[in-house]
Amino acid sequence: MASRRPPRAFLPKAFAEVDLGRRHRIGVPEIIYGAGKTAPQIVAIARKLHASNQAVLVTRLDAGKARQLKRAIPAGKYHSQARAFTWAARRKQTSSRPWRVGICAAGTSDHPVAEEAYVTLEFLGHRPFRFYDIGVAGLHRTLRRLEEIRSQDALIVVAGMEAALPSVLGGLVRQPLVAVPTSVGYGAHLQGLTAFLGMLNSCAPGITVVNIDNGFGAAYAVHRISSGR
Repeated sequence: MASRRPPRAFLPKAFAEVDLGRRHRIGVPEIIYGAGKTAPQIVAIARKLHASNQAVLVTRLDAGKARQLKRAIPAGKYHSQARAFTWAARRKQTSSRPWRVGICAAGTSDHPVAEEAYVTLEFLGHRPFRFYDIGVAGLHRTLRRLEEIRSQDALIVVAGMEAALPSVLGGLVRQPLVAVPTSVGYGAHLQGLTAFLGMLNSCAPGITVVNIDNGFGAAYAVHRISSGR
């Protein structure tokens, strides 16, 4: 009796179906989520995208996988703090109207999430600017940079603990503001849930809130807002 072939999903070359049409539908190539994938799988997907003249962004990539990617794709760049890997397209494509986006991080512990947003914004063709360590525990640091912050087209505000910074800035600026809760804090911060609920319940109206530690999602949200204007 002939042996049964394994289902297609289990064939070595059938682990992913790369969406090469996404850039034409929504203006952005498919992004590779690195966690849970092996380095060879990520390399294969990246090469397929690059062969179609699409830029490559891999998110949530640990240092071990990054070393393997760098050996396989020397032209790529690993952004260690953001845990991201980028590989430029063969023919550079720029955003039709790059936005100046201020990334406001409450404290140093929030930098990894803020850097994920920074790298993603650059990948999407925008001009991010860092406003770091301006949390409300030292409100004078926020106020000192307020005019610079107001000069941006949009803001991404990253905060843990009680996450008050988006509410403060939400009452001081008119730009679109996307808030990112982080899993930073003591005891009852509940892995970022306290910050998340604080942002959702902000008294400053019109704040957009993304998931915990999701700097990538915040940058993508800003890009979508910019594309519709």
